[in-house]
Amino acid sequence: MTELDLGRGPAGITADLLAIPSVSHHEAALADAVERALQGCPGLTVARIGDSVVARTDLDRRQRVILAGHLDTVPPVGGNERPSLDGDVLSGLGATDMKGGLGAFLHLAHTVTAPAVDVTWCFYAGEEVEHRFNGLVRLWEEHPELLAGDVALLGEPTAGVVEAGCQGTLRITIGLSGRRAHTARPWMGRNAIHRLAPVLASIAAFEERRPTIDGCEYREQLQAVGVEGGVAGNVVPDRAAVTLNHRFAPDRSADAAETKLRELLDPHLEPGDSWQRTDRSSGAPPGLTHPFLAELCHVSGQAPRAKLGWTDVATFWAHGVPATNFGPGDPELAHTPDERITIGELNRYADTVAEWLGRLG
Repeated sequence: MTELDLGRGPAGITADLLAIPSVSHHEAALADAVERALQGCPGLTVARIGDSVVARTDLDRRQRVILAGHLDTVPPVGGNERPSLDGDVLSGLGATDMKGGLGAFLHLAHTVTAPAVDVTWCFYAGEEVEHRFNGLVRLWEEHPELLAGDVALLGEPTAGVVEAGCQGTLRITIGLSGRRAHTARPWMGRNAIHRLAPVLASIAAFEERRPTIDGCEYREQLQAVGVEGGVAGNVVPDRAAVTLNHRFAPDRSADAAETKLRELLDPHLEPGDSWQRTDRSSGAPPGLTHPFLAELCHVSGQAPRAKLGWTDVATFWAHGVPATNFGPGDPELAHTPDERITIGELNRYADTVAEWLGRLG
């Protein structure tokens, strides 16, 4: 049984977290350790739902802030499941995404005993996998009272810069039909793979929108991420498919984004072709007009920027809670064999969030 020593500071706690494997669907041991550690913090009421842990202060403050982060990591690669410390650098699976943020949160839960607002600490399972496994979604569905609050902060890695809101995402698979024939007599058939050419050309020519919201510029993208087709080496294929991923700015709904995508590609589709949506998640606006999130930008000392990917900021926004991304660690190292974080940035991040919690209310 691994114990977390909350007296070791953000870096020491992060090192302890790195030593407990928590690949998606296998977060139980880490959730156990986090639950025991939080139960030892005075003034916190702790709840365990599945492999997610929520701890709340009850200081009778007028307003409440939620600080949330996911317990799970992607699978290991290149031996990075073995954590290491080299000088100021902690390396290992999840160091960037996002056990550094979790280590800072646990340190703050232990040390910030009189914040200006009530605080909810949320450590949830299943962020790195399909949305249906997301522990935060389950908490909203089964225990929404645990997540009531005025604003939320996601500790996703942002290199200590506020990354506001997030873009939405669509994944569409388009199936194109043809007619089989022998490759020696292709005029007797119709090649479905060849029909992909104008579709791919339209995708490659996609003109990105770059709307600016609350001073943050978003950049829409459309990419082909998978192609399937072919029957045999001597058969004209009668079916081909391309899978697309569209990242759209939060000033558009998912329905509006999909409508625009159809307008782009419908000229290349015919009766018998198919359009299958396999994933859809709306984005979230920056929310920086909320005074708490504006104050976070001020305390961070850096100008905010748009979050171009999707995060659970959108999950909070869907439930009426403005939220932003703000965490330690270089986001470009997330999911790589070289995940790492420095002791210095962990300490700076913890100090910034502690100052922010003291200035609200």
